[in-house]
Parts: sequence; structure tokens; C-alpha cells
Amino acid sequence: MIYILRHGLDDERFIGGWSNVELVEEGIEQVKRTIEFMKKHQIVFDRIYSSDIKRAKETAQLVSDAYHIPIELQPCLRELDKGLLTGMPKEKAEALFPDFVGDVGINTSYPEGESMLNLYRRQKEVLEWIMGLEKCLIVTHRGPINMYYFHLNNVPLTNDKNCFGVTHASLHELDSKQKVLRKIYEPKERMES
Repeated sequence: MIYILRHGLDDERFIGGWSNVELVEEGIEQVKRTIEFMKKHQIVFDRIYSSDIKRAKETAQLVSDAYHIPIELQPCLRELDKGLLTGMPKEKAEALFPDFVGDVGINTSYPEGESMLNLYRRQKEVLEWIMGLEKCLIVTHRGPINMYYFHLNNVPLTNDKNCFGVTHASLHELDSKQKVLRKIYEPKERMES
């Protein structure tokens, strides 16, 4: 089985994409809860492949520490390249690039970046690579995971980031033989006791 994990919450005051924004404390806690779920349900894997973007690497490192499995960084697992907006404070991006904050058309490329359609095409090749793997964990971003859902479900591409419920630190199970991807865990807020 192949498992795909979205990184934990990062500092959302900045534009993501290929930015090296770190996980915030809540994001670290989300990942720890996902690891607890994986351990409780005896989810095992032999390899960890991670996007080389900081928030994904930090997420992968938490899993690596818990499972004692080294990480192999894979730039192909990166999020949508938001070009000049990458890592920019959202307020500044809204002032400088108002047409690129919020919903952007699937064919519209970010200045010096890529479009959603570019990401869709790029991740199709990555998905083919992933489908050839076994017993591994992929640590990546919402964009790539959404693209896997679009491809595997033959759903037309949209710019709705939330259509498949790929929340922070959510865990998805990919059955490569059946070509089925499904979310199996999403960390919730801890209840105060």
C-alpha cells in the first residue's frame, strides 16, 4: 500500500507554493496526531519520499523520527510554483498582484511561475511513478494530492482547492492495483479534558 501525507499547518500569512515557510506549533501537533493514528492502526512502510520544500521536509522528519526510516527528497513532489509571489506576505501580494490572490483560472500562470494546468500535467507523470512504488509514504502538498484525485477519478480539473478535503496532515491511502485514492485520517482539534 502507498500512503500520501499532506504537510502540517504552516504560517498562512505568507503565499505558499515553493516557499520555505516552516510548520507552526499547531502543524507539528497535527502531524504528531497523524503519526499516532498510523502507529495505532499499524500502518507500515519501508520508504519515505518527501517534497524538498521546508514544511514538507519538517513533516517527513517527524515521521522519520517516529519510524526510524530515512527520507528521500523528491523535488517532483513540490507544490504549485507561484513564481514571484512565492513566500511573499499575503498583504503585499494582494497589493502587488491582486489578480493572483484567491481564485486563479486553471490556465493562468503565476508571474514567473506555473498554472494549475501545468501542475496537473506535471503531477500526472509523478503519479505514474508513485503507482510503481510499494510500501512507502509520500509527503507532499495539497496541490499535488488534489491532482492525484483529479486523475484517478477522471474528474475535470477545477481550481477548487477544497474539493477533495485534503486538509493539513491528512493521510490518504493509494491502492495502486485498484487505482483508488481515499482519505483515511484527518487530525481534529484535541478535546480539552
